[in-house]
Amino acid sequence: MEKQHHIGLMPGDVAETVFLPGDVGRAEIIASLFDEADFVAQNRQYVTYSGSYKGVPVSVTSTGIGCPALAIAVEELIKVGGRNFIRIGTCGALQKYIKLGDVIIATAAVRGDGTSREYFPLEYPAIADFHLLECLIQAAHNLDVKPHIGIVRAHDAFYAESVLAKGDYLALDKPWIESNVLSTENESSTLFTLATVRKCRGGTILTPVGHHLFPEEVISNDDVHSSILLETKIALEAAVIFANKNLQ
Repeated sequence: MEKQHHIGLMPGDVAETVFLPGDVGRAEIIASLFDEADFVAQNRQYVTYSGSYKGVPVSVTSTGIGCPALAIAVEELIKVGGRNFIRIGTCGALQKYIKLGDVIIATAAVRGDGTSREYFPLEYPAIADFHLLECLIQAAHNLDVKPHIGIVRAHDAFYAESVLAKGDYLALDKPWIESNVLSTENESSTLFTLATVRKCRGGTILTPVGHHLFPEEVISNDDVHSSILLETKIALEAAVIFANKNLQ
């Protein structure tokens, strides 16, 4: 098999469990917490490291922003051996009780993106894999972290639905706020639907770096970095828990 067109990887280059940050720079940050990590490839926004954590093979591939780029990564990662995908990312909080820097673990995603509609009708649900979800929750509790657990919303238009939007973004957010959707982000709906249909597993862990109800609130770059490290620790522990369950 030739290298995959976009991610530049071949079978054997990645573990079955692959972490998926959007930010290219976060791939190296995530890999820094592996017990051992080797740089594998970089092409466009797709940067990959592979290694191990507590004896469990793990990899990380950055996807860039949005569902189209994530779909390319997941499709090609599956072809080279990826099976369990955990998105590690940031989001915008929608509920008053969520604070910047908290941890959110997604059970499902509102399909506000366009990519998943290219694959599946809207009636098809975007649901996190139960076993990965269970492992993420257990890992968070093992690390004395109390995550918010629930539905998130994926969408495509950052400047239509964010605190940086010029228009009345809260009017667009209102149905989701009233429906107790926890946050908005840009990838999970496609991850969940695509992983399910391809008979793989998808999970998401997020940290809010903006708050739609309190746009004046800000989080420092240092605090964002610390939150990403915490998410990664939870995801790594979840990978170990998952491996010990001997699930296929």
